[in-house]
Amino acid sequence: MKLATLKDQNSRDGKLVVVSSDNKKAVTVPQVSENLIKALENWDQNKAKLEEVSKKLNSQEVDKEFELDQDKLHSPLPRAWQWLDGSAFIHHIKLVRMARNADLPETLESVPLMYQGCSDNFLAPTEDIPQVDFSHGTDFEGEVGVILKDTPMGTKADKALDYVALIVLINDVSLRGLIPAELKQGFGFMQSKPASSFGPIAVTPDELGDSWKDGRVELPLNVEYNGSFFGKANGKEMFFNFAKLIEHAAKTRDLSSGTIIGSGTVSNEDTNMGSSCLAEKRMLEKINDGEFKTPFMKAGDRVYMEMFDHKGVSLFGKIDQKVVKKS
Repeated sequence: MKLATLKDQNSRDGKLVVVSSDNKKAVTVPQVSENLIKALENWDQNKAKLEEVSKKLNSQEVDKEFELDQDKLHSPLPRAWQWLDGSAFIHHIKLVRMARNADLPETLESVPLMYQGCSDNFLAPTEDIPQVDFSHGTDFEGEVGVILKDTPMGTKADKALDYVALIVLINDVSLRGLIPAELKQGFGFMQSKPASSFGPIAVTPDELGDSWKDGRVELPLNVEYNGSFFGKANGKEMFFNFAKLIEHAAKTRDLSSGTIIGSGTVSNEDTNMGSSCLAEKRMLEKINDGEFKTPFMKAGDRVYMEMFDHKGVSLFGKIDQKVVKKS
């Protein structure tokens, strides 16, 4: 099943729609829930109702379907109760730590890295990324993530995937120039992590078929930067899978429905796969050529991200954003 959120001037949370499997048609579902955040609060019951609508939509048995225009979609959750971002690709951790001359954590392969981000406002998938100062080092980060239903404290990895409601594509915007000073203060990210964006379509795990394997999305993440190939790293190299990330997040607290957990930047050891963020590319340049060559984003720079299933159908729709100067 595929779900999305139409932009709605009357609601910050938008309007929930069910999307056809080919991403061409959609239908609103006010009889089930006005928006996704409310649908998630009683997910098991609402999921069954939404799946029935999805089945009828894909069989052309609904009356009020309409042509889907992805430019009219917001992120599936325009805001969320909680946004937790992991860093589950060890190759990425090594490169970005090298870039800022930071030591690797002693628990690199035993405890997942995770921070709690700001979730009061997400950007739409084709919305401009506003920046106030380009010395801050604007970067994109291509990720995948999961949206949870209510998840109890103490959930273990062997049960954690039972609480995954939906899977999403993420552009986690980062300000690389602000990160070192913030981390040095000891309280983690805040100013260096502005609003992120998500692919316009959220999908249930079964939509991925065999590509959802052991809590990983085993598909390449296609990234283009200013119209040119940038990366196609595959999610299968995720060191800590989503089961481990959920266990880590739920160790000492319940996780409310609508909690989003990100994988961290998708990254592969094989450099032919490219990168999913500028920081990685810059560090590889430093290693191979002795200097950084690629600058961070400036006004007008554009990033595109999309992930396709084995039939060539876009799973999450496209993220296509350009950076603009915030006046």
